[in-house]
Amino acid sequence: MTRGKENLRLLDKESLISWLEQKGYPKFRASQIFNWVWSQAVFDFDQMINLPKNLRAKLKEEFDIPAVVMADRQKSTDGTEKYGFRLHSGEWVEGVLIPADDRYTACISSQAGCSLNCAFCATGKLGLKRNLKAFEIYDQARLVNEASQESFGRPLTNIVYMGMGEPLLNYTEVVKSIDLITKTLEFSPRRITVSTAGIAKAIHRLADNEVRFNLALSLHAPDDKKRSEIMAINETNSIDILMNALKAFSKKAKGKITFEYVMLRGFNDTLQDAEKLVKLASNFPVKVNLIEYNPIDQAQYKKAEKDTTFKFAEHLKNKGVMANIRRSRGEDIDAACGQLANKRS
Repeated sequence: MTRGKENLRLLDKESLISWLEQKGYPKFRASQIFNWVWSQAVFDFDQMINLPKNLRAKLKEEFDIPAVVMADRQKSTDGTEKYGFRLHSGEWVEGVLIPADDRYTACISSQAGCSLNCAFCATGKLGLKRNLKAFEIYDQARLVNEASQESFGRPLTNIVYMGMGEPLLNYTEVVKSIDLITKTLEFSPRRITVSTAGIAKAIHRLADNEVRFNLALSLHAPDDKKRSEIMAINETNSIDILMNALKAFSKKAKGKITFEYVMLRGFNDTLQDAEKLVKLASNFPVKVNLIEYNPIDQAQYKKAEKDTTFKFAEHLKNKGVMANIRRSRGEDIDAACGQLANKRS
């Protein structure tokens, strides 16, 4: 950002119309400018060729158009791609593209770093640097969508807010970014999932707003004792509190609910744990994703044995719970769940 200039991407259309009218320009120019910035991803005023030169000069004089830059790109042996994004203010965040059959899923970040410090996650060891603005979250989705078409000839089919950060601690900007993605990329909210470690007040707020996107709870343990051991957020957002919030979400909102459950050897992988999870899943319609643990340097946990994970999943299914086993993807490039560690920052 140039000192003294305003960030054009923080203006809504009404604010831009007001600026145009103050400068003596017709308000229809706002739609043209928004089309260049959001739909065309053009960030140089000189390239906005359907605007008069004097307007382009005035815009350049008063505004900057910061954009996220894809500064690094790695490809795993399994086809997964990891991207390093440089923000205009210098911070570094990461995103992932996961190709699987006919699904192309982008995993994007909502914060630079994370404040929650979950025991099994590398991102939390970084601490929180700052919340991302809506345009910075949107830019990640746009850039990964372009990368998907370049690498696989297909646009994204799904977007998950499961990268760096806790989305519901950046509530307003995350919701704004979803609005941008759905309108500008013409992306259905049904194909967007926001993953949270569990911020009950924010979940109630989502419910009251009757959002249409999906919600995933990073549960990872079926009782408060174990969950508090690996997730400090549980001390203030206990499982009972979260279940009540999710009941409200299930009743009022239109999105689906998923439990994310990382399988840690000897910690949360017994059939007794599975039975407790069955009881939690009886509160509302929910799918359970059992996730292979991906080792990080800062923790000593190990992934559950494959046979143990299979029996755990079968127990859930036999009790009527929809359960899937999510195999690790992109582990060789530190792109797997819990491994985004911002090593370049």
